[in-house]
Amino acid sequence: MKITRQKHAKKYMSFYKYNFGFREPFQVLLDGTFCQAALRNKIQIRDQLPGYLAGATQLCTTRCVLKELESLGKELYGAKLIAQRFQVRNCSHFKDPVSGSTCLLSMIEIGNPHHYFIATQDQDLATKVKKKAGVPLLFIIQNTMVLDKPSPKSLAFVQAMQANQLVPEHQKQSIEHLKEEQGLVKESENRRKRKRAGGPNPLSCLKKKKKVQETQQPSTAKRKRKRKRNRAKSEAKAV
Repeated sequence: MKITRQKHAKKYMSFYKYNFGFREPFQVLLDGTFCQAALRNKIQIRDQLPGYLAGATQLCTTRCVLKELESLGKELYGAKLIAQRFQVRNCSHFKDPVSGSTCLLSMIEIGNPHHYFIATQDQDLATKVKKKAGVPLLFIIQNTMVLDKPSPKSLAFVQAMQANQLVPEHQKQSIEHLKEEQGLVKESENRRKRKRAGGPNPLSCLKKKKKVQETQQPSTAKRKRKRKRNRAKSEAKAV
């Protein structure tokens, strides 16, 4: 059972790495429900998760999650102690804290640019996460951590991307950045201008040749007239 779970995790990680640009260290946002489940099932998140994901990880949370755990009192005191050991990511709710689930959803808005994993036992939050493409979901079942399979939203996004209908936001930004660095945009504009400022039109050359021929004809006619005049003069002198 452990081998098949590891194979599935490896397959899903390859999917997110190839299609959404996930790289080590993997950033995992955890809420209070996941910390509480790990405490109850005696799971060492920091030790076990890197081996399961086959790469270095950064365990993170937010101030809103910590505030929520504090407000829930003694029942989640152990989960609060676990969450306090993780890195705290800045959210936009510094002055007005919101619920942990609302805060985590705000962290993965606009295409999940920071490539966060979401670790939660909250079913409502998990359902909302699955509606967003490119967000891996972690949860705990039977004393083990499980990486959920890619959601239908993520699969549909990848299929559209492969059909050249969509381009991921991070790829657009990287392409534009490379163009600016290498100056490809300016070079293409210069090339277009050079093509427009081409050589002379061959038709104009033909017209010029006709004019040259026309100018040559009267000059030959003048020479013939001069010869006739010279002959006439020489005959008159002879007489």
